[in-house]
Amino acid sequence: MSKGKVLLIGSNATRIEVQGGGTGATGQYLNETVVPAMAILEAGYDIVLATPDGTKPHIDPVSDAPEHFGGDVAAHERARLFYASHPAMNTVRTLRSVIAEGLDAYAGVFVPGGQAPVVDLMQDPDLGEILRHFHRFEKPTALLCHGPIAVVSAMPHAREFRAALIAGDPAKAAEWARGWPYAGYRMTVFSNTEEKVVEDYILHAKLYFNMVDALETAGGKVITTSVDFEPNVIEDRELITGQNPRSDHPLAARFVAALNRAPVLV
Repeated sequence: MSKGKVLLIGSNATRIEVQGGGTGATGQYLNETVVPAMAILEAGYDIVLATPDGTKPHIDPVSDAPEHFGGDVAAHERARLFYASHPAMNTVRTLRSVIAEGLDAYAGVFVPGGQAPVVDLMQDPDLGEILRHFHRFEKPTALLCHGPIAVVSAMPHAREFRAALIAGDPAKAAEWARGWPYAGYRMTVFSNTEEKVVEDYILHAKLYFNMVDALETAGGKVITTSVDFEPNVIEDRELITGQNPRSDHPLAARFVAALNRAPVLV
């Protein structure tokens, strides 16, 4: 018998804005999506996958490689097969339909990374409504790598906040961030130095803002490692955040533990 339902929030973004005009290719990271999802299912929970437009998230090809699975070719192949064929990864709802059906039945929520959430999820009003529900009822809320930027959506003026960051006006962004329910929370996210690696070697372009700076401007207490790509998970109240792709297994373990501690939903 299932222990309950977990909401997995995916992004629909495939391009991200870069400085100087234009966009770069983006998407969700395979390991950041699949490793926690498999752990959630193995722990006895069901997964409901939802995205803004109700279509399956695009996997960033950069992440579709054994190196993101510790060099384990077999683990990479299992992940690819899971994402391609498991029913939980292929029955996709819209965020709005999940809200309309009711959020009370969900035990927790998880948002994977890749840079895609920076484009749509961080300013999506439906996701903001979902996160405010999970915050209000103190339900486990886990986000990984770039995923933690999605908590911005819970502020009253998320779109204006993002626009101010892109315009290079952090003071204005801080004004728009007033009323953010996660202000003062300890959290982590893909670090500025890790982002530079992606900009230099993958995007070949610079983003308009860094994730650490954005969350600190909003009022978050961001904690990152001194060594790039070292696993790091920060838990503060209901919020569980992981810093980078290598934080996939540690975050999954912390999230499952939090789900198991939570009251059983009837």
